[in-house]
Amino acid sequence: MELNAKIPEGPLASKWSKHKFNLKLVNPANKRKYTILVVGTGLAGSSAAASLAELGYNVKTFCFQDSPRRAHSIAAQGGINAAKNYRNDGDSVHRLFYDTIKGGDYRAREANVHRLAEVSVNIIDQCVAQGVPFAREYGGLLDNRSFGGSQVSRTFYARGQTGQQLLLGAYSALNRQINEGAVQSYTRHEMLDVVVVDGKAQGIVTRDLVTGKIESHAGHAVLLCTGGYGNVFYLSTNAMGCNVTAAWKAHKRGAFFGNPCYTQIHPTCIPVTGDHQSKLTLMSESLRNDGRVWAPRTPELAQRLRKGEIKVEDLKEEDRDYFLERKYPAFGNLVPRDVASRNAKEAVDEGRGVGGSGIAVFLDFADAIKRLGEDAVRAKYGNLFDMYYQITDENPYKHPMRIYPAVHYTMGGLWVDYNLQTTVPGLYALGEANFSDHGANRLGASALMQGLADGYFVIPATVGDYLATIGPKPVDANHPAFAETTKAVKERIDKLLSLKGNKTVDEYHRELGLIMWEYCGMARTAEGLAKAKGLISALRADFWKNAIVLGTNDEMNQSLEKAGRVADFLELGELMVDDALNRSESCGGHFRVESQTEEGEALRDDENFAYVAAWEYKGDNVAEALHKEALVFENIKLAQRSYK
Repeated sequence: MELNAKIPEGPLASKWSKHKFNLKLVNPANKRKYTILVVGTGLAGSSAAASLAELGYNVKTFCFQDSPRRAHSIAAQGGINAAKNYRNDGDSVHRLFYDTIKGGDYRAREANVHRLAEVSVNIIDQCVAQGVPFAREYGGLLDNRSFGGSQVSRTFYARGQTGQQLLLGAYSALNRQINEGAVQSYTRHEMLDVVVVDGKAQGIVTRDLVTGKIESHAGHAVLLCTGGYGNVFYLSTNAMGCNVTAAWKAHKRGAFFGNPCYTQIHPTCIPVTGDHQSKLTLMSESLRNDGRVWAPRTPELAQRLRKGEIKVEDLKEEDRDYFLERKYPAFGNLVPRDVASRNAKEAVDEGRGVGGSGIAVFLDFADAIKRLGEDAVRAKYGNLFDMYYQITDENPYKHPMRIYPAVHYTMGGLWVDYNLQTTVPGLYALGEANFSDHGANRLGASALMQGLADGYFVIPATVGDYLATIGPKPVDANHPAFAETTKAVKERIDKLLSLKGNKTVDEYHRELGLIMWEYCGMARTAEGLAKAKGLISALRADFWKNAIVLGTNDEMNQSLEKAGRVADFLELGELMVDDALNRSESCGGHFRVESQTEEGEALRDDENFAYVAAWEYKGDNVAEALHKEALVFENIKLAQRSYK
């Protein structure tokens, strides 16, 4: 199958506006005849559902939480990017476009990224109109701060609660449409499959997580807004409920999976403290505006710190290695996340790690407090400092924070064209669920930007083009495909409930996570990936023999929920390893040890790997087929990234 990204012709700056004009429209009277199913109600899902309902479509939303406002978007902390240039510091749409392409290590589509940069300026206005309480300067203007991979201040924020405030804005817009009767909201419903009729997505099958009831829902289009798959690593900054099931089921129904190996490791997470943990906590990247990252200059000093022979306060300036400032003087502590993460790992691997485990470095605010005063630092970061104190019982105003990289975001996802449509007509993927805008590494504060851009401004224009093509005739919910898909879902559930072994699903999930982190985490080798492939395959086979799943389907059954999600993670893990093994170059968050510069930076192979890897499902226990979408750079010159 040939991949057609449907990228418009013409100059980059006018592609989106011309494309919107050329898209087919649905007249207002006909919009009432269409039903759109929106799966996931985070920033992408809530904004899309509210916008489509406002336009006049009938919308159904589905989330596995008890309320749309509990989507994981609420956990985003630091901010949202927009090329407003309020600081008059040289920002522009083109600079945001350039920074994003470069930050993604030249592995993203130019057209998509430029559209994202264009739309970013409208997002802030939309959110302010909704009442989102962005931080403001003394004179009342919206404030900005810096984030990694950029030398301008373009990040709008609401203290350390930006995701929460943005989601409440989108949720309010969604609630208005629910009250108007334009949206039907199904909470505590998990999507377990896509219904494909004559090659088109025309429905989904869900399970009511309270009663266990299996239901099918028909619609003219299906929008997957279900987030990323970072929990394949077990320990990540994602909420425990985050999973890949919706996207994976779509993949097995014909939607290609793009760049699954592209995983973002966030540099500023609270370190792992033991086997008791089920998730990790992120400390916002915004802290790197004023916090300085460092490690003891020698392994001997680090060892004495760990043993308690000396205190942090005893270390003189010459004993401290501010390694990001030393190696990247132009960007310092605000290098992109993949660069900061690899350098933290390098310091720990050299024996210079701190804390009880020795697997951490410092994020120190002593200089900022001395320069600005504790009250000023508290005003900017107080809730983040409080969160750190509650988790670690250490006062970050008095002692440096301890941080270490952890899995955070997944740049890979379902392959989509310029219209956000997958390879299955009528099936769309928005936000983190698609692969489209971030290349091999996402710049901080760009996830919220992409989710809202897709939901508020892109999908309302592009989905109409497809709907106008198929026409407003009703979807036949009695088509045999609905019954067949529902039957397949029930058989899968019965198979999971028949597992009466002696190992819990959580044990398998943890084992998978350890394999993924060890061999497909921050550093990857051909030998390690080949080993991981065998280990995951064996673990998956053992799961279907020795896992235990308690309870029945006709009840609230979290054991069953977890089993289904982990079974999908086991399959996804193999594909991630295949993708990482195939891509024998380093780029962004995908770091192959065999492919690095003399200075230890990621070394791309543009001649052989300047493409999107789109994988096609061919059947259980059958190798997936690789399709390639060539990446063409007409507006930015390919170059080795440098933040020095």
